[in-house]
Amino acid sequence: MSTREQIIKKLAPKEFNTLGVIWVALLSIVSLAGIIAYIDQIRRGLEVTNLRDYAIWGVYISNFVFFVATSFVGAFTASILRLSQKKWRTPLVRIAEMVAVAAIAMAGVAIILDMGRPDRIPYLFMYPRLQSPIAWDIIIITIYLAFSVMLLYIPNIPDFAILKTFYKDKPFLSKVYGFLAINWTGSAKQIKIHQKSIKVIAVSMIPLALILQSVDAWLFSTTYRIGWDSTNLGPYFISGALVAGIGALITAIYMVRRFNHLEEFITDKHFDKLGRLLVFACLVYLYFNMNEYLIPAFKSTQGEAEHLQELFFGQYSLMFWFAIGGGLILPSILLMFRKMRKPFPMFIIAILVVVTSWWKRYIIVSPALLHPFMPIQGVPEEWSHYFPSLHEWLITGGTLALCILIITIFVRFIPVVPIQRTLDEMEITATENDKN
Repeated sequence: MSTREQIIKKLAPKEFNTLGVIWVALLSIVSLAGIIAYIDQIRRGLEVTNLRDYAIWGVYISNFVFFVATSFVGAFTASILRLSQKKWRTPLVRIAEMVAVAAIAMAGVAIILDMGRPDRIPYLFMYPRLQSPIAWDIIIITIYLAFSVMLLYIPNIPDFAILKTFYKDKPFLSKVYGFLAINWTGSAKQIKIHQKSIKVIAVSMIPLALILQSVDAWLFSTTYRIGWDSTNLGPYFISGALVAGIGALITAIYMVRRFNHLEEFITDKHFDKLGRLLVFACLVYLYFNMNEYLIPAFKSTQGEAEHLQELFFGQYSLMFWFAIGGGLILPSILLMFRKMRKPFPMFIIAILVVVTSWWKRYIIVSPALLHPFMPIQGVPEEWSHYFPSLHEWLITGGTLALCILIITIFVRFIPVVPIQRTLDEMEITATENDKN
């Protein structure tokens, strides 16, 4: 077997082993539980949730913000790395693109889940109010999803052509890959068009990602609510998205590396670079958190004082300090040490960052809703408190499981490390070594 064939065999998608089948089955069960809970929510209405006139946005919108943040880094990182043309980035970009597609798809689903009347979804496109940030959110998510899919698909075309031949003993798979390869032959003209297309999409994704996060922040900051009424919210959301997305990316890369045995291609060097990037992101986000909370604390208006009291010392204090301490301060300290930037320690830290990032979105959304700009008189006491119902947790868990399931399916059928580019880079390296 030639070196080329060995590399293709190592990088070609592999069938699930027993552990993989169990993993897919577990994710499918959790997703199904969420679907059943959502069907019951449609049948009975939002009364099965704990959403009320105060807490109009709850865990569903928190989940939406988390998915948007995760998709931001997936596409943004992939675009920057593709434009950089650095060889070390080759094993990382495709995993980032998979995360971006799965997360932004679930962000769209999260909006639908929050709607009491999902049958009115077409009206968002047919009769948009362009003065509303919500309309812009729908528009940018749709465009962003389309570009994310293209960013994942187009670079894969040469690999699909390789897999068409590799799976010639499996006619169905060969036909599918052949269809996806769209008659790729590797001619000079095709390569030129292919490279230009990737560059155009990667350049387009950078402003799209920034607009997506900014519009998401404006959706909150234009409501005049305590805790959201800030011009700082745009960069605050973007810096927070960097932390959440990098954490999710590290987690996905570690899992793919371990279970696909790609240690030869995804090395400790990649984790070291990602660890440094995560430290930078955590410190930037920590600065914006200080700006977001210290300035209102200094002004100390009545509404802001009550809001900060709940976050710092009240019912949300445990979540708040867990998110700040466990998700920003602790990772920043630990990752300063080289030993902690090894794959397994990075994996543990990344999981902590992802969990705390999700809770950070929850405490951005929920507490502010309990301090309405115009309080309603004589409302039930329970309206001033919010914690998700069982239906909300099942549906939210279902979306998280479905996102991971989509990434898992991508990994099963798409090469996570680009085959053609890896082969090209190895040939370039060989030529350079020969010259030396």
